[in-house]
Amino acid sequence: MPSHPLQPVLAAIDVGTNAVRLELARPDADGALETLHQERDPIRPGEGVFATGSMPEATAQRLLSTLRRYAALCRRHKAQVRAVATSALREARNSPDIVRRVQKEAGLNLEVVSGKEEARLICLGVLHRKPPGARSLLIDIGGGSTEVATAVGEKPDNLWSLGLGSVRLTEVFDASRVVSSKQLRIMRSFVSEVLSKTLPEKLPNVPRVALGSSGTINAVVSFASSESSGNATVRQLTQTVEALAAMPPDRRRKRFDPRRADIIVSGAVILEGVAKYLGVESVSVVNRGLRDGILVDLLYRQDAHHQDDHSLADAAIAMGQRFYFDEKHARQVARLSLTLFDDLAALHQLPLSVRPYLEVAALLHDIGHAVNYERHHKHTYYLVRHADLPGLADRERELVARIARYHRRSPPELTHSGMAGLTPGEARTVRKLATLLRVANALDHSHHQPIKGFKATRSRDGGIALHLQARQPVDLELWNAERELANFRRVFGKKLTLHLHQTGR
Repeated sequence: MPSHPLQPVLAAIDVGTNAVRLELARPDADGALETLHQERDPIRPGEGVFATGSMPEATAQRLLSTLRRYAALCRRHKAQVRAVATSALREARNSPDIVRRVQKEAGLNLEVVSGKEEARLICLGVLHRKPPGARSLLIDIGGGSTEVATAVGEKPDNLWSLGLGSVRLTEVFDASRVVSSKQLRIMRSFVSEVLSKTLPEKLPNVPRVALGSSGTINAVVSFASSESSGNATVRQLTQTVEALAAMPPDRRRKRFDPRRADIIVSGAVILEGVAKYLGVESVSVVNRGLRDGILVDLLYRQDAHHQDDHSLADAAIAMGQRFYFDEKHARQVARLSLTLFDDLAALHQLPLSVRPYLEVAALLHDIGHAVNYERHHKHTYYLVRHADLPGLADRERELVARIARYHRRSPPELTHSGMAGLTPGEARTVRKLATLLRVANALDHSHHQPIKGFKATRSRDGGIALHLQARQPVDLELWNAERELANFRRVFGKKLTLHLHQTGR
């Protein structure tokens, strides 16, 4: 038996439009992921959603049954789980009800992720361990949306989510049957119009070969490539579209999996349109995608100092600059907040995975000033909640918004109206992180960064002593920080004392 402890099992659940998938994996000593178990259930969660705007009850029952089984497998392996849902549930009117039922019946926190977060995760899965300087262009065609990303190394620099999907297009144009020349012309025109409205006219430094990561792309490219090389030129894709459109449905079902056969024409039309629009020479298939990205994301969350956190902080700073925030103050508050988080780890007992929430909330806590100063904490909540912050799922962004909202005025009491809708675990996280943010913000109340540094230690009476190093008068900071002492004691059950040590400039 190995002497070192085994790494925890990670579980990725992907509720797509065509199917629901589960993958269980364990990191090895080098950080690579070893697959332990995989499942795929083609239950079509998106069936009817794009036509009716709602998930039918029969589909919801299939989904709940599948997720109950997946949850049992995850519990058996004591896995750390992230379950995400994409375009079908993004657009279903009854999505909140489905998410509540999944939580109640399966015990899973199902995140309905934004299109850009979906693109980021796909990018992370496909490009994991890519050489730092390598440029990539990624295409993923799902049932309800198509994601496009450009990246350097494994870090995306542009993410787009298009309202084009193989199931969506099939339902809109009734393309599961023989597709006439006129119908095909209209489908191509529709795809071209969506692309022109969503993607920029020209992307700089685009690689000649795009990477295609979905099952639909795999099926189309395999059909198009006469040599089964896993690569198809744009010309071959055009020929494939023509051939599949004219092919009778029964022949398609002999050539492809029956459920894939119904949507293959739409998938081919989308792939051809995207490849032409981007100006690539060919598309090459990769056998990784969203599930892999979820697993890599879980892996990186165990390391609070991974580069992805810096990317998230960069995105927060870029957002703050759009709202003309006081960048020096924001960076100072973030630095002080993270020092508190690290020094008080034994006290707050929060996982490292929530450290980025505090950093982003600290960087953006004052952006509500752009709307109105008097109620800026509430405006900050609204702006962060609806922000485009790749790297944060929708629910994570909600938590960050709440932490930022409580940086001033009403303390984050569990009974306060602003805490409504949070699970007990989420409420504890928001309450603890907001309290650290309030102390850090008070220590730069003048916006002049007088605190050079500090160290938090245990005091003789069992409380927490904060030893502050200041390079100029800090009367305003001390007065405001002292106002936070009572709240700190309520939240953490420990007395906080401040000790000032004056230093030179």
